[in-house]
Amino acid sequence: MSHRRFTGGRLVVASHNPGKVREITELLQPYQAEVVSAGDLGLPEPEETGTTFTANSELKALASAKGANAVALADDSGLAVTALDGAPGIYSARWAGPDKDFGMAMRKIESELGDATDRSAKFICALTLAWPDGHCETFEGTVEGTLTFPPRGTQGFGYDPIFLPDGFDITFGEMEPAKKHDMSHRADAFAKLVAACFA
Repeated sequence: MSHRRFTGGRLVVASHNPGKVREITELLQPYQAEVVSAGDLGLPEPEETGTTFTANSELKALASAKGANAVALADDSGLAVTALDGAPGIYSARWAGPDKDFGMAMRKIESELGDATDRSAKFICALTLAWPDGHCETFEGTVEGTLTFPPRGTQGFGYDPIFLPDGFDITFGEMEPAKKHDMSHRADAFAKLVAACFA
C-alpha cells in the first residue's frame, strides 16, 4: 500500500496543548518541517465528536489542514485503564475538566479504581497527517504499563506521573523526556508515520 509523502515546508501541529506541541515538535526535529501550532495560528479547536482516537485525530488534523491551507499533524491520545473498561480513553482530557487539572483527573482514576487489584493500563495514540484536499494518513501506537499512586515526577504532562511503563520502576513523570520519546505511545505511532510518510 502506498502512502502520501510529506515533502517538507510548513507543518501545522493541530493542538492547543503546549506539552503535546512540545513533544511532537521534538519528534519532528530531524525532518524538513517548519513547525507551527494551531494555537499559534489562532485556529479554533474543533469539537471532538469522534468515538475513537483515530476519528478524533483525523477530525483535528483536517480542521487545521483546511484552516491553515497546509499539511497538518494531529494526535489524539489518552489513558485506557483495564479495570475501568478502558476509561478515561478518548475522554482523558475531559476528565481533567475545563481547567485541564490533571491532578484532579489522577485522583478521580484512583477513586474509581477503589480496591481493584488490576492496575494495568496503556497509553494509546493516533497520529494523523492531513492535507488541505482531505487526504489523511493515520497510525496508532500504544505503550503498556501499570498505574501507581500517589503521582510521581514532574516531567511530561497529563497522566504521566501515575504511569509506570512495563519493565521500568519509574513513571513517565520521572523519566527524562528523551527516554520517554524513545518508547512512548506517541513515539510508537510516530515511528510508523515516519516510515510511511517521511522516509
